[in-house]
Amino acid sequence: MTINTLGEVLIDAAGQRHAPYDGPARIVSLVPSLTELVCDLGLAPQLVGRTGFCIHPAPALKTVTKVGGTKDVNLARLRALAPTHIIVNVDENRRECVEEIATFVPNVIVTHPCAPEDNVPVYRLMGAIFGRRAESERLVTALEAALAEARALGAALPRERVLYLIWREPWMTVAQGTYIAAMLATVGWDTCPALSEPRYPAFEWNTAPWLSEVRRVLLSSEPYRFRERHLEEVRHLSGQPSSLIDGEMASWYGSRAIDGLRYLAALRRSLAAE
Repeated sequence: MTINTLGEVLIDAAGQRHAPYDGPARIVSLVPSLTELVCDLGLAPQLVGRTGFCIHPAPALKTVTKVGGTKDVNLARLRALAPTHIIVNVDENRRECVEEIATFVPNVIVTHPCAPEDNVPVYRLMGAIFGRRAESERLVTALEAALAEARALGAALPRERVLYLIWREPWMTVAQGTYIAAMLATVGWDTCPALSEPRYPAFEWNTAPWLSEVRRVLLSSEPYRFRERHLEEVRHLSGQPSSLIDGEMASWYGSRAIDGLRYLAALRRSLAAE
C-alpha cells in the first residue's frame, strides 16, 4: 500500500480507506527530518532502519541500522530488516528506488511538504498511521503558534530580498518553489532569483542580472559547510550584508519546523536591528 494522501483519513494509491496499523510496526525512514519526527512521536522503539544522514536525535539512533543514503539505498540490507512501513519523500528519494522498495515493503508513506504549514497534515498522517494522534496534535498546536509568530514578524518588518547560498564552486541557491524559500518567506525574506525551476540553480556573480535585487546574503550550514571564513568573500562578491544561517532550521520539515520558524524569526529580528 502506498499512502500518498496527507490528511486524517488514510487513503492509499487506489483510493481505498484504511484503519491505523494494528500491531508493532517496523519503521524505516529514508528522510532525515522525518526520522526525527518519528522519534518525537514516541516511535523510536519501532524504528528499525534509517539513512546515514538521519542524525537527530542522536541518542535514540545509535542502535538503529543504517541502510545507505537518501538516494543510494542498500536494498539488500533494507529487505533484511523486514520493515512494515517505509517513509520517503518526493524530493529526497529517487522514484525508481521507491518503486523497487514497494515490491517488498507492505506500506510506503510518501511525503512532499512544500511549505511550513504542510507539516500539519504530515503530523496528522503519522499520528493516524501509528496510533499517535494525541502526540501529533501537540505538535500541530506548537507549529501553529510558531507560524503565527513568524507571520506576525514578517508582516511587521519590510520585506527583504535575500540570496540563500547552499553551495560554492559552483555557487548555488534555491528557487522560490522550494520548502526553504517558503520558510524564509514566512518571516519576510523573499529569495532571489524569482523563479521556480530549476529548484537549485547555479549562477555566476558577474553575469546573473537578478543579483542587483539582493539586499542580504544568507550562507547555509548545509549541504555546503559555509563558515566564518566565507563571509568576507561573499560580502566582496555581493556588495551586501552577509550572515551565516543554520541550514537544518531552514530546510528540515517535520517536528524541527517548529524550532526552525522560531529560529528564523529570531534571526530576522536580530539582523533587522543591526
